[in-house]
Amino acid sequence: MEEHIENIEQYLIHDLKRGSHKAFDKIYQMYSKRLYAYSLQFTKSSEESEEIVQEVFVKLWSNRINIRQDETLRSLLFIMAKHRLINAYRQRINHPIYEEYIYHIDTLSTEDTHYKLEYNEFLFRFLKTIEKLPDTQQKVIRLSRFKQLSNKEIAEKLSLSEQTVKNQLSLGLKTLKEKLNKIWLLLMLLFIN
Repeated sequence: MEEHIENIEQYLIHDLKRGSHKAFDKIYQMYSKRLYAYSLQFTKSSEESEEIVQEVFVKLWSNRINIRQDETLRSLLFIMAKHRLINAYRQRINHPIYEEYIYHIDTLSTEDTHYKLEYNEFLFRFLKTIEKLPDTQQKVIRLSRFKQLSNKEIAEKLSLSEQTVKNQLSLGLKTLKEKLNKIWLLLMLLFIN
């Protein structure tokens, strides 16, 4: 059965490269739900996950002529989704250590389970670190870095002064940086072993 599906996918890839909308639709049906689930586990946002899936397939269609895969698009599509997730986090969190870590992970083979686990562990700890911040700092950081609202917009939304928003953002980011430095060192020690 699985071999039959792979054979079908080979034909779909061939037709996709030639510009077939039907082949593209079938590939979308095959992978969109899996890519959505993959994205959702990191973004925790159905809207953002849907956006990532759409961007992956728009890019697939735009670059269909250059596709080198002949048997399956699975790894290509998941790598594209991973890159989009990384870019989303880079836009949200302007943290040099985080960016350096993501760059490091991005250069590694996506097939290596050890590094996937390491990345997932970092991401889990990163999100848990945010959850440990005081409530106001969490809200301010999420609105500023994740939703990209201005300090004025955040102040209005949370009924705080703009100065309080600035202070809470500064304190929260400082705490995050300190805690993530520790996590980074821990992960580097694990990586060296």
